Formats: sequence, structure tokens, C-alpha cells
Amino acid sequence: MNTINPNQEILLDAYKAWCQGSHLRSRRLRNKRFTYGDQWSDTFTTAGGATCSEYELYLEGGTRPITNNLIRQMVKTIVGRYRSEFINDKHVEDTNVKNVHQVNQLDELDSRALEEFLISGTAVQRIDIVHDLWQQQVAVSNVNINNFFVNQFNDPLARDCEMVGQLHDMTMAQLLKRVAGGSRSKANWVRRLYTNDCRGRTIDFTHAIGADSHQGASFWMPSDAGKCRAIEVWTRESREVMLCHDKATAQVWLLPPNAKVKTGANLSTRWDIATVWHCRWFSPIGDLLAEWDSPWAHGSHPFVMKFYPLTDGEVHSFVEDIIDQQKSVNQIITLINNIMMASAKGVLVFPETALPDGFTWEDVRNVWRNCNGILPYNPNYGDNKPEQISVNNTNIGAYEMVKLQMQLLEEISGVTGALQGKTTVTGNSATLYQNETANAVIALSDIFGTFTNWRQNRDKKIAQL
Repeated sequence: MNTINPNQEILLDAYKAWCQGSHLRSRRLRNKRFTYGDQWSDTFTTAGGATCSEYELYLEGGTRPITNNLIRQMVKTIVGRYRSEFINDKHVEDTNVKNVHQVNQLDELDSRALEEFLISGTAVQRIDIVHDLWQQQVAVSNVNINNFFVNQFNDPLARDCEMVGQLHDMTMAQLLKRVAGGSRSKANWVRRLYTNDCRGRTIDFTHAIGADSHQGASFWMPSDAGKCRAIEVWTRESREVMLCHDKATAQVWLLPPNAKVKTGANLSTRWDIATVWHCRWFSPIGDLLAEWDSPWAHGSHPFVMKFYPLTDGEVHSFVEDIIDQQKSVNQIITLINNIMMASAKGVLVFPETALPDGFTWEDVRNVWRNCNGILPYNPNYGDNKPEQISVNNTNIGAYEMVKLQMQLLEEISGVTGALQGKTTVTGNSATLYQNETANAVIALSDIFGTFTNWRQNRDKKIAQL
């Protein structure tokens, strides 16, 4: 019977957390496709049992799907509105935090984080202190949700978070700088480990939780074959400690529970339980590369995350709410285009006796497709000749349906024409237009407020480094 050590149990828990996030990652992928114009890739099962995309289904029916990407414009409008009114460092009073904003160009990072927030409902950044040979500085970076995992939690403030981590694809030099801790012998051990042992081998945890092999490969194997996969896991742990208090200096510090301390009139001690965030770095085969307690004053992990809206542990983003209306608009406009093409061309009535010598019906069809085609006919058997029959069927209420769906799109999203800067109706006052814009911003205030709260938590963490 195979057994795993405590560190590998933590790695197994991290793998479980990664697998539990698969639904969020798959929904994000679909939302991203719709945001950037790939809106016909949803799959369907045909009556014959075959699986194909919606695009292929339309093509088989003789119709070329048309995409009118309204989602992208709405996302750009929200990001632009927030960036023009909220994203700046004027509200930051701490000089050090303001300097971090400027050095890391957080206006740009936060704008891209807001775009991700609208697409996936998640915003994740990490804050590190980067050590160079001669100096150190605070580095803030956006974290791709595809490389991020966290245990399932229900608190919108993430106070019930017990595990969080990130998958890294790094060069050997980057990995050694992160985990070697200034030890040349440890750096050589890690280099040998990744050169010999890690190539093509990983721990197989799929049997433990029933995960599919493709999902497992994306966790254990680097996306770039030339990089090294490392797994960073932070866990919240409880330990026995001795709490020491120096009454003369008002200093408080922690020591191991079995530490010997000379107590006196000014020094008192007592046993207690402390909660700490502990970091471990693993190789893909389960080797513990490095570990340490949180070294920062805030005593937590380096991540700042916000999932919105978080209901029963589930996330449903802004983009996800308007995909159905976007699909309806595309389908109706494709239908209108198909009707107009059919009405303009009509149907050709071609007597069998008028078919020219050497022509097949396929030849007739090919000529009829071209607007400048020449179609001969044979009048030897009478005066019958080809005749086009066309009827104008475009006025069937489809235009009203497009208008209705676009109105629903604005109402559901909250991104009205006023917020997008569209021209108001002639005769309306400027005050009315300003009120409409203000009301549109109110409709999005929950999104703006939640994202602002996330940025404030980030700045607070920076100030506590």
C-alpha cells in the first residue's frame, strides 16, 4: 500500500482545490470567447448523435453565421468609465504605497484586472518583495486564473480561506533564485532534480479523486516544455507557541512552546495557539523545494483576490449574464441576412425541356449563383424558358426583434446608451442626459464598489509589508 508524507498530503489537497476550480475555468473560457468575438463555438449534439459547433451546424444548413460583438463594446465602456473616474492614486495617502503604484504602473494593471473581473468574475493579484543584489522593491502582478487555485470558500471577504496557491512555469535560473535561499548546494540539488527526475514523471493523484488525465497534466506539466513547473502552496496552520510580553518595553513576541525563558518582574510568558500562513514550493514529483512562514508584517499570503458575485461558493460574471442576448442578436441578424439573400435572388423555375445540351442541373445551379452569370436554355421543345420568382419577405418583424434584444442587452447589463456616449434624442435637455448617465453608473455601482474594495485591500497589504 502506497503512503504519502504530510507534505504530499498538502500537495494532494492543492490538487483537489485545482480540480474543484475546473468549472470556473471552463466558464471563464466560454465567457472569454464571447467577449473577443468567437461566439459560434458552443457545441450541439445532432439528431444523428454527432457533436459539432453551432458554426458548423449553420454552415451545413447553407447559412454563414454573422457575428455582431456587442459584449466587447460593453466591457470596454465599463473599463473606460471606471478608468476615467476611479483608477488613479490620488486617494492614496501613504507615500510608500503611492510609490508602489507608480513603479508597478498599477493604473494599467488594474484596468486589465477589471477586464478579467468582468469576464470571469475574479480578480487576483500577488504582492512580492523582489530582492536584487543591491536593493529590494515591491512587485505587484496580475495572476492568471488558469494558474491559480484556492479551496472552496463561501465568505465574500475570503475569511474562511485555508489554502491558496499558484502554478509557476519558470526558467531554471528563476526557480533557483526563488527556492535555493542562497545555498549553492541546494541549487545543485534542485538542478539535478529537474534535469533527471522530473522529466516526464509526476505524482499520480488521479485515482484518489477521479480527475481526468488531461486536467491532471495541466496541473503537473508545464505549458512550455522548456520551463520548469513548480507548485506554490500557502496553507493556514495553527501551532503551539509561548507568548512573551516585556512590560518595560511593551514588546510582544512568540517563541516555541519548549523554549526556556527567564521570567522576571518585567517579563511574563504564557502558552497560546497561533495561526500562521505557511508557504511550500513543490516539484511535479512531490519534492519539497522550500518552505517558510509568511515573512511580512501582515502575516498572510501574497495574494489579493476577489470573486464576484460569490453565492454558495459559485461565481457568475457580468459577461455570463448577457451571453444569451448576444446569441439572440447574432441569430436574428443571420436570419435577416439569409432572408434578404433569398428574397433578392428568388427561386429559378427551369423547364426540363429547356436544359441546354451538355448542361447538368449542377451546372445550372453554379451559373445561377453568380450575379453576372450567363444561363443558356434550349427552346427546341417550345417557348418555355427559365423564370425567376422572388417575393419580398424581409418585413416579418425581425428588425423589431433585433431592437428588442438590444434593449434587453442594455437593461440586463446596465450599460445603457447614455453610458456609452450615444447621442441623445433631439430636444432632450443636457440635465436629463446627465441624469441618465448618473443612473447608468448607479446600475454598475455594485461592480465598481466591489472592485474598489479589492483595490483598497491590495493597498492595505502593500502598506503592511
